[in-house]
Order: sequence, then C-alpha cells, then structure tokens
Amino acid sequence: MNAIRSYLKKHSEALVKDVGIEAACELTGKSKATLGRYYSQHPEHEDRFMPIDAVAHLEEAASYPHVTAALAELKRITLSYDDRRKNDREGGVNSDVVALSQRFAMLMAEYSQSIEDGIITVNEAKRLLKETVALQQVLIDMKLHLEEETT
Repeated sequence: MNAIRSYLKKHSEALVKDVGIEAACELTGKSKATLGRYYSQHPEHEDRFMPIDAVAHLEEAASYPHVTAALAELKRITLSYDDRRKNDREGGVNSDVVALSQRFAMLMAEYSQSIEDGIITVNEAKRLLKETVALQQVLIDMKLHLEEETT
C-alpha cells in the first residue's frame, strides 16, 4: 500500500476512535465492519476510503479534524484549528458585520499602539497576530453564514 493511502487510513482510524466506534456507526449510518474496512491496511481494502460526508459528520463530533488535517498536510497546507463550534454566534450576517468592524477596530488600535515608537516588538507582534486571527475567525463565520443564506 502506498504511503498516502496508509497515511489517510491511519487518520481515518484515529477519527473513528476519537468519536468512538458505536457513535461513529450512529453518526454515519455505517456498520462497524464497514467503518473498519475504511481504515483497514489489508490489501483487499486498500481502495476503500470513508465517504466525505461521513468524514464531515464524524469530524463535527470529534475533538480534532483528523482526516481534514491529514489531507491538508499531504498538500503542504497549514491549517489553524479553532476549537469553537462553527457559527456559535447568533444573528447571522448582520451580527457578523458588526463583529467584523469591531475586530478590525481592535486590530487597528493594537497596530497604532505597536507602531507608535517605530518598532514592533515580539510581544506586540504576538498581540497583532492574536487580533488578526480573531478577525479571520469572524470572516470565516461570516462566510459560513453567507453560504447558508445562498443554499
């Protein structure tokens, strides 16, 4: 079995074990045997992989997006894991716009304070990065809300 297949199967197994086999069966509508085939290293199952919708359901319940992270790593993509549940804020796009403007104002205030002496120190850079990530999370929430409204 090639390295990519093996790598994905190991992460599929980690995902199922994270959720628990019984819960994974319930969430995906698959049997224990079927789930086992998805991460089996045996040659007769080397072409069997978990369907993407099953991965999505399991990763929603898991403590970490094992398969998504593995796919990203294979493409040399870096992900930033946010342990909040998606769209955990109420109000939709309107509240997202308000949150976006507030976060941007906080980023600009932090930047203004950091650049005041002409030098951005390591600690100032860390604070700017924290604000930038918070702004990014608001944008992701906004994107998800907009996608919900268009479907």
